[in-house]
Amino acid sequence: MVHDVGLAEDLAQDALVAALEQWPGAGVPPNPGAWLMATAKYHAIDRLRRNTRLAQKYQQLGHELAIAGDRVEPDFDAALDDAIGDDLLRLIFIACHPVLSTEARVALTLRLLGGLTTDEIARAFLVTEPTVAQRIVRAKRTLAQKRVPFEVPRGPELVERLSSVLEVVYLIFNEGYTATAGERWMRPELCVEALRLGRILARLAPAEPEVHGLVALMEIQASRSRARVNRAGEPVLLLEQNRAVWDQLLIRRGLAALARAEQLGGARMPYTLQAAIAACHARARTPAATDWPRIAALYAMLAEVTPSPIVELNRAVAVSMASGPQAGLDILDAIAGEPALQAYHLLPGVRADFLFKLGRSAEARTDFERAASLTRNARERELLLDRARDCETAAAPG
Repeated sequence: MVHDVGLAEDLAQDALVAALEQWPGAGVPPNPGAWLMATAKYHAIDRLRRNTRLAQKYQQLGHELAIAGDRVEPDFDAALDDAIGDDLLRLIFIACHPVLSTEARVALTLRLLGGLTTDEIARAFLVTEPTVAQRIVRAKRTLAQKRVPFEVPRGPELVERLSSVLEVVYLIFNEGYTATAGERWMRPELCVEALRLGRILARLAPAEPEVHGLVALMEIQASRSRARVNRAGEPVLLLEQNRAVWDQLLIRRGLAALARAEQLGGARMPYTLQAAIAACHARARTPAATDWPRIAALYAMLAEVTPSPIVELNRAVAVSMASGPQAGLDILDAIAGEPALQAYHLLPGVRADFLFKLGRSAEARTDFERAASLTRNARERELLLDRARDCETAAAPG
């Protein structure tokens, strides 16, 4: 409504502060969302009244909000009516505007709407936190300077923004699946929200293969959630998980979405390839039954489609399982100098696992300890330090 992301943030915070001040005494209103919206609009009008330079914009806003005396009619819902049918997803489409670079769109949307901190976004992009912060600031400034209309795209324009929206949903899910920092290994609420958004997107764009590919990936990954932590909240690695508690309904839904993506011609698209990898694990009744050669081949295809150090790191794991730890170590050594991986804890963590399997326990211990020093997740740090202690035991004489 105010056509300014920064101002909209300020108004939203003003409304939340008002709620914190008033609701403890007066009680939570019957429709909290409408109360917050009305309060934010009142604050917007007050600001515009105090700024004569924005008189024209005030008249426009007043007309849009149907001001009647001191009362603002809640007629804004009709203006937001569209085919998307979900407030959060609608806002994500709006924020992923083509006037911004892909990196800026995703960073801004994840920060404003995805519930992720700049630190968590930086980890997802393998860049520094100040870099992400600068992207967000520049994105807000660009939207304001270009006077970008905050409206839901339609037709070809909606499809144009779809890839950025999928990336946002994917990164929200990833942060929920393995938390960047804190005391919890997972943040299930983020996984649930990302999966909900993905399912809506599949209905919104039923002919887009990568939408179904992403949904397939999230459904299958989410199926393991209960097996990924023990009762103490500690991580349980994939090969050690109790597959009997994997959610078979989510697996069936994921496999159906994968089949749909492949039927639509998405077999060599990034999300569909990742979903196919996840499906290999889902179809294996036991760890020993996993088709590691196929997984390694799928990662090789993914590396051709979207080359990145992270894909190579994952390919190294698959190759090590198919052809032995030395084969995996050779791949890791080839990417060890990648700048993006220098502070990435999984590089020394995976390398340490290969070294341990090769009987090089002293070297493995050093890498496990380095990985533990780089992660900011307390549960993961303890897991890595436990592995380091195992190396010490294995290296002890007698």
